[in-house]
Amino acid sequence: MANNASDIGLIGLAVMGQNLALNIADHGFTVSVYNRTASKTTEFVSRNAYLGNRLVGFEDLESFVGSLARPRKVIIMVQAGAGTDAVIDSLVPLLEKGDIIVDGGNAKWTDTIRREADLSSKGLFFVGSGVSGGEEGARFGPSLMAGGKADAWKHIEPVWKAIAAKVDPESGVELRGGKPGQPIQGGVPCAAYIGENGAGHYVKMVHNGIEYGDMQMICEAYDILRHHPGMTPSDISKLFREWNKGVLNSYLIEITAEVLAQTDPQTGVALVDVILDAAGQKGTGKWTSVSALDIGMPAATIAEAVFARCMSALKEEREAAYQMLPGPHKSIGKDWDQLIEKIHDALYCSKICSYAQGFQLMRAAQKEYGWTLNFGEIAQIWRGGCIIRARFLQKIKEAYDLNPTVPNLLLDPYFMSEVASAQRNWREVVALAVSVGIPTPTFSSALAYYDSYRAARLPQNLLQAQRDYFGAHTYERTDEPRGRFFHIDWQDPQRPQISM
Repeated sequence: MANNASDIGLIGLAVMGQNLALNIADHGFTVSVYNRTASKTTEFVSRNAYLGNRLVGFEDLESFVGSLARPRKVIIMVQAGAGTDAVIDSLVPLLEKGDIIVDGGNAKWTDTIRREADLSSKGLFFVGSGVSGGEEGARFGPSLMAGGKADAWKHIEPVWKAIAAKVDPESGVELRGGKPGQPIQGGVPCAAYIGENGAGHYVKMVHNGIEYGDMQMICEAYDILRHHPGMTPSDISKLFREWNKGVLNSYLIEITAEVLAQTDPQTGVALVDVILDAAGQKGTGKWTSVSALDIGMPAATIAEAVFARCMSALKEEREAAYQMLPGPHKSIGKDWDQLIEKIHDALYCSKICSYAQGFQLMRAAQKEYGWTLNFGEIAQIWRGGCIIRARFLQKIKEAYDLNPTVPNLLLDPYFMSEVASAQRNWREVVALAVSVGIPTPTFSSALAYYDSYRAARLPQNLLQAQRDYFGAHTYERTDEPRGRFFHIDWQDPQRPQISM
C-alpha cells in the first residue's frame, strides 16, 4: 500500500456519517469516504476543503477499499437492517483476511451477533458499535460502545478514543468547547470496548430505553406543573434551569429548559403549545422492553415510556374519549412551592429506579449471551457525548467502583439514602396525580418497581396456586428447598402433594 493510504474509511454520508467523518479528520486521521450517490461525496469533500488530504472522496467502492491501510477499517453509517446487510455483502469480496467492518448504526443486537459470526467465518472482523449523541455528538464527541472481538477493538481504539466525548476525571462533567479543527484536549474519553459480538449494540439499545424513560419522566413533571393556573412554559423553563444546577443535572433537563423557553415564530406563543401531542419512535425503546420480557427482567418504567408514546399516537381517539369519559372533578389545590419540591423529588427517585432497571437488565443479558460487562465503565462512558449524559452517572460509576457485584443500584448506600430521604415526596406526587386524573405512567411504575423490589413477599404465591389449579403448572413451597416443585389434586386436596 502507498504511504498515503487512509487510516480509516466511512460509507454513508447522511448527516451522522458526514459529522463522524469530519470528527475523525479533525483529530488528525486520514479518512476515505464513499456514498452510493457519487455527487454527494464530491459535494461533501468540496465543502470541507479545509481538511486537505485528510478527507478523500471516492466514486466507486473498489477505489475506496483500495485507498485504505491494512488491516482495512471500514465504518458503515447507513440505515439499519437490509441496507446494512447490502453494504456488507458488497464489501466482503473486496476485503482480505483480518480487515475490519464497523457498523455504527442503531442495529439490533441479534443482527450484530449474526453478522459477526458470519464475517468471522470468512476471516473478517465485525464490530457493532453504539454511537450516541445525535448529530452534534457525532461531530464533536459521541459516546461510543464497541462490541466484537477484542483484537478488532485494538485496531479501532485509537480512533474511537480520540473522537469520543471527554469528561473531567474527578467530577465526571463533560468537557465542552470543541470546534471544527480544534478538538478538545485531555479528559477521559467516553469510548470503551463493551464485549463480544452484539454487546456494544445491546448496551446502546439499553441506553436508548433509559432515554425513553428519562424523556417521559420529564414530560410528566412538566404536565403536573402545567396544572398550576399561572405557570407558563417560560416559568417551567426557568425552574428546569434551576433543577439543572443540582442532582437532576443532565443534557435532557438542559435542552428541555431551552425548548420551553422557545416561542413560535408564527404565533408568538410558546412553541411547545402549538406542537401536536403525538410522539414518534424508532424502535430501540421497544427492543429494550421486548428483551426484558424475553429475559424475564422487570423493566416496566422503560416499557411504560414506550407505551406512553403509543398512547399519544391515538390522538383522535383520545380527543373523542375526552368528551365522553368522566374523570375526577378535583383541582390540585396545594401549596405550589412545596409541590414543586415534591415533583423534583418524584422525578429524581423515578430516574434512579429507571436506571436501576436498565443496569439490572444488562446484568441479566450478560448471562444470557455470555458477555462480561463492566457496569462502572458503561456508566463512565455515558457521562459525556450521549443523550442521557447526567451528573448522577458519576454516582453510578462510584457505586460499581465500591461494589462491582451489587445486584441492583437501589442497594448501593448512596442511592439507598437518596430514595429514603425523598420517597415521601415521590409518593405524595403519585397519589396527587391519581386523585386529580393526571397520567404519570413512569412515576407510578417506578414507584411500583421500588415497592415490589423491597417486598419480602409478593402475592404471586396466590398466582402460583391459580396456575397449578387450572394447568397443573406446579409450585414451590416455603418449607422446602428452592427448585423442588409440587402439585396438589385440587379436586381432592387431602391427597398427598406430588413432588415433581
